[in-house]
Amino acid sequence: MSLHRLYAEQLRCATDATGQVDLDKLGELVSAAYETRERQRITDGRAQAQDEAEQDLLRTREFLDTIIENIPIAVFAKCATSSRYILLNRAGEGYYGMPREQMLGRTPEQIFPADVARVVNEQDRRVVASGMPMSLEEHLLEVGIKGRDRLVNSRKMLITDGNGDPQYLVGVIEDVTERVATRQRISHLAQHDVLTDLPNRSAFNAALDERLERAEEASTSFAVLSLDLDRFKEVNDVFGHPVGDMLMRAAADRLAAEAEGAFVARIGGDEFMILMPDDAGREDVLALAERLVETIGKELEVDDYLSHVSLSVGIAFYPDDGVNAATLLANADSALYRAKREGRGRVRCFESEMDQELRDRRLLQHDLRQALEQNQFLVYFQPQARVDGEVIGFEALLRWNHPTRGFVPPDQFIPLAEENGLIVEIGEWVLREACREAASWPRPLQVAVNLSPVQFQAGDLERSVHQILLETGLTPTRLEVEITEGVLIGDFTRALNLLRRLKALGIRIAMDDFGTGYSSLSYLQSFPFDKIKIDRSFISNLEATTQSAEIVRAVLSLAHALKIPVIAEGVETEAQRAFLAREACEEMQGYLVGRPDLIERYLDLVGVAVERRLYA
Repeated sequence: MSLHRLYAEQLRCATDATGQVDLDKLGELVSAAYETRERQRITDGRAQAQDEAEQDLLRTREFLDTIIENIPIAVFAKCATSSRYILLNRAGEGYYGMPREQMLGRTPEQIFPADVARVVNEQDRRVVASGMPMSLEEHLLEVGIKGRDRLVNSRKMLITDGNGDPQYLVGVIEDVTERVATRQRISHLAQHDVLTDLPNRSAFNAALDERLERAEEASTSFAVLSLDLDRFKEVNDVFGHPVGDMLMRAAADRLAAEAEGAFVARIGGDEFMILMPDDAGREDVLALAERLVETIGKELEVDDYLSHVSLSVGIAFYPDDGVNAATLLANADSALYRAKREGRGRVRCFESEMDQELRDRRLLQHDLRQALEQNQFLVYFQPQARVDGEVIGFEALLRWNHPTRGFVPPDQFIPLAEENGLIVEIGEWVLREACREAASWPRPLQVAVNLSPVQFQAGDLERSVHQILLETGLTPTRLEVEITEGVLIGDFTRALNLLRRLKALGIRIAMDDFGTGYSSLSYLQSFPFDKIKIDRSFISNLEATTQSAEIVRAVLSLAHALKIPVIAEGVETEAQRAFLAREACEEMQGYLVGRPDLIERYLDLVGVAVERRLYA
């Protein structure tokens, strides 16, 4: 009787005809039923014990078979005495490139080429004789019926019977070809530049340390070259990063090909380093540097783009210019800085005064941070006039009166301010001072202020300009901001939207240094500039070259067609003014009109109500 039926009978017997339950009787019956159930469980357990053990063994065997069959590494078993294969899993079939039916029951000689079978049998004999497992890591094997070369990790071990006699050889083989290849790729990437596949900064530093150690032991010398692609950023920004990447790869290929035998590395951006061989003399180093400049100086044609860049090179020699890595690299960079400052596309070797020059530059950068706090900056004003001489406004120009150096030229400290981001704060100060001063003039003359591209990229320029106009009370139409093409290079859409918002405030926008960049014409088409400034380099050469005169005529003709006023800067002679008057140039600026100076020099121009003309 099943337990379910037994419990039902007991409950029926414990209930009288009225349906009342006798608790005592029910307790006796339940107890008896429990004893009956326990006896049945024990009896059934004894009967089933042997059968359950067999079932467990069967389930265990099936589990192990499933695991071995599906494990993703090759597993095989062989007879220890005959070396015949008696087991091979699915991964083993894939590894050997043949179905297990062609291997089971066969010896290595019947399966593999003679040379492979000889190696396999030798390993088997060694394991059987020693009883010790054999492990091999990342060894090359020719496997499969197609003879593929693969890297594998393998382990082979002996299994004995109860008497200790050899019974089976069991082996596992893991194909690690892809894993090793991935590890090698990762290692390569850690030591190489992704874009050019040249060694990177880390690899170069390691090679330099090794070279220094070897040179110190052997008392030899060598050279380190620091290289920089001139104007690459402009090309990259104007034509886009895909073209810039192709140009960088082309330049890297040329450097590596020309510097055969030297260690060439790209250390970041448009910067490269070259470590020369020990046997390269000074003349050889200089000759290579000149060839590199000539090679890169030629136009590179990249995907139908002709991108003209140049190369500047700085050279430092061990041990004359440094006996450790830090000094050598710093001095090579100093020589590179001199090469770029002297016009780019040049080669310069380190000289002792360069070290002082670099220290001075760093010190100047440090002093620049204190200039605002200590009121060392001044705003000079240079008059702008109609071509007939009538002054119509002033350009505000930043000057730095250093407490010990005196006046620092703007072309020295403004690039430094742009590098460290101080130009944002300095530019805001100049704008505020210029607007405050102009708002105090009795005559409503215009005031022009230069804005750096960095000011467009950082901070909230629109809010700053608007706030300064409110603070100073200057009428927005009297303010003219001058920008260079650099403002529009990079994120063109963002810069264009910002210019439109500035123009919506009522201020005027002028394109400065027109004609010296890449895409000035397309910029004129994209934005309604209020004025174009012809760069002083064209005006200064008006009387020297016919090309400058033709360029000025072309710019004026274009501006007239677009109905954009033009101001020529750098006008210093009457002949230049007369030329501009004949060509219908509206405005001019330069020493002929007035030099930059404190506004006190021009109080009569800003405070006298009667019109004043510099020319009759």
